[in-house]
Amino acid sequence: MGGPRPGCALLLLLLLLRAGQPRGAELTFELPDSARQCFHEDVDQGARFSLDYQVITGGHYDVDCYVEDPQGNVIYRETKKQYDSFTHRAAVKGVYQFCFSNEFSTFSHKTVYFDLQVGDEPPILPDMGHRVTALTQMESACVTIHEALKTVIDSQTHYRLREAQDRARAEDLNSRVSYWSVGETIVLFVASFGQVLLLKSFFTEKRPIGRAVHS
Repeated sequence: MGGPRPGCALLLLLLLLRAGQPRGAELTFELPDSARQCFHEDVDQGARFSLDYQVITGGHYDVDCYVEDPQGNVIYRETKKQYDSFTHRAAVKGVYQFCFSNEFSTFSHKTVYFDLQVGDEPPILPDMGHRVTALTQMESACVTIHEALKTVIDSQTHYRLREAQDRARAEDLNSRVSYWSVGETIVLFVASFGQVLLLKSFFTEKRPIGRAVHS
């Protein structure tokens, strides 16, 4: 039996590439010490949204995060978290507020990454959720590839964040080692100079001071 026709394979590949994605944003930003940064997103009633965030650099790699609905109700709040995920289905339509706070820190600023996705992901094949017949071999392969690609994207994002975090730690450690080396060099120079002066004082001839005797 011959393989799938090139035209059919090309059509399914185009369907895979054109598969709709939920609306969202992916951002990495600087959060200064004693500061708060908020983002806003308009969400329809019944729409599902998810928030994933992680602190990449700064302090103890922690941040406060909370989410408010259009009525001002806090639907999510976590304090001093390094990373977390939150999924919610909107009960009311309106602008939702996503805030990150570093107000508890007085000297260390943070670098925060977050990924906000709004809406359910549509099926990659037409009428996939309502069909009663089984998927063909090509359609099943298309769905499998789509799921595998999503897994690859998530893994790449995870490793990219780990790389940025490890790089920041390495640069911070390198700076501390450099400062420590400069400090040790200065201390050794001062100690050596002091020892030279001390040894020189041992071999310096001291002349006695005579007293004038009055007759």
